[in-house]
Amino acid sequence: MPRYFLQIAYDGTEWHGWQIQPNAPTVQAEIARVLSLLLRHEVMPIGCGRTDTGVHARDFYLHFDSDNPLCLQRQHIVHRLNRMLPRSIVAFRIIPVADDANSRFDAIARTYTYYCITAKDPFMQGYAWHLPLCPDFELMNLAAEKLLNFTDFTSFSKLHTQTATNNCRISNARWTTDNHHLNFTISADRFLRNMVRAIVGTLLEVGFHKIDMEGFSRIIEGKDRQLAGMSVPACGLFLEKVTYPKGIFVSQSTKLPI
Repeated sequence: MPRYFLQIAYDGTEWHGWQIQPNAPTVQAEIARVLSLLLRHEVMPIGCGRTDTGVHARDFYLHFDSDNPLCLQRQHIVHRLNRMLPRSIVAFRIIPVADDANSRFDAIARTYTYYCITAKDPFMQGYAWHLPLCPDFELMNLAAEKLLNFTDFTSFSKLHTQTATNNCRISNARWTTDNHHLNFTISADRFLRNMVRAIVGTLLEVGFHKIDMEGFSRIIEGKDRQLAGMSVPACGLFLEKVTYPKGIFVSQSTKLPI
């Protein structure tokens, strides 16, 4: 059966994450419901990852299978999807791929940004975490650079997961600042559950001089979640970009205006 990637974005505020859960609204369940109605057969979308409750995504891919000829009218399908989806989810484009392409396992990199603000902003509520004090920006970047020297991030992983390995290859980790905004961007081949939020919480403790540089390294080397800092709230976390190898898409198409 032909396979397609669907590129979407969503505001995670009202959703209990991506993955289907009993008795809780999730993005996967809503996409499955709408695609099944539209294509007139059961569709189970497979996502490029699992975002937690309250986490947002600017760039998220899922794959689904369908032999419905409507899928050949991709622009038409996207417009109909957006009419049926709630305002918190938007579909951008449908892309035909090889029958064995996988939105999760074929992704080669993912980029997240965590947004903080150091002054109250009513328009950023739900999309950034307000810090009452300004942390040491340069010190946090020095600590963030150390992340690139490690691969085992057990100390930043949620406990009791079914993950086979806690190894990740981080390619970029950096804080940027602009006026009252303080943002942390990190890219890796994969991420563990709760990993970014735990890293941010620990780096902020470095920035507030609660953990020194040697202590930060010892936390990673200790491979113990209890050594690391708290997990920051989900509201400030965005999945910004998912990267795939060139050639995975059978036919590229321009991102559609909504």
